[in-house]
Amino acid sequence: VSCLVQGFKKLDSRGYDSAGLAVVQADHIERVRSVGRVAELEKASANTDSRTGIAHTRWATHGIPSERNAHPHVSGSIAVVHNGIIENYESLRQQLTTEGYVFTSDTDTETIAHLVDLTLRREPDLFRAVQIACRQLVGAYAIAVIDHRQPGRIVVSHEGSPLLLGLSDNGNYAASDASALLQVTRNMVYLENGDIAELTASGVRIETLAGE
Repeated sequence: VSCLVQGFKKLDSRGYDSAGLAVVQADHIERVRSVGRVAELEKASANTDSRTGIAHTRWATHGIPSERNAHPHVSGSIAVVHNGIIENYESLRQQLTTEGYVFTSDTDTETIAHLVDLTLRREPDLFRAVQIACRQLVGAYAIAVIDHRQPGRIVVSHEGSPLLLGLSDNGNYAASDASALLQVTRNMVYLENGDIAELTASGVRIETLAGE
């Protein structure tokens, strides 16, 4: 968690109106969100500990600045953070509502969370489920997904919005900006549009959305 918070601080100059993080615990996703400065989030998450987590600072696009609109968004066993704008989120939202999903935010990002959760019903592997779900997204995005049922894994993908990986002997990382990773490594890999990657403590796997 301290690594996530330090990454926040490196990006502080970019501005934001809310922030949040989610980490994998033994049987659930623990999520902390706040409106305002990262310092408030740092206090709220002071007793949280995990080896696998995601975090995000947000400028409001869909939905007003509020805790319920702050990232990460959760659905079932997963949590998602997202940079960018999903252009077809309204049609996806209608589709997911008919599947029984109840939306608790006004964001386009929550549609990604529910879409991945729905995909996991027929494709239980997180990497493959995110790969399939991303093929249905239209717009610009950089996303990171965790699943408490599949600990020790983070799946990331992007199209249009920047995303890079940081590789080190102590773990592997992803961020939208290199400055957030300099605290842990200077060995970085810039993903191409349409790439999807799985990060574990010991390695990284990269494919295209087509499976190459």
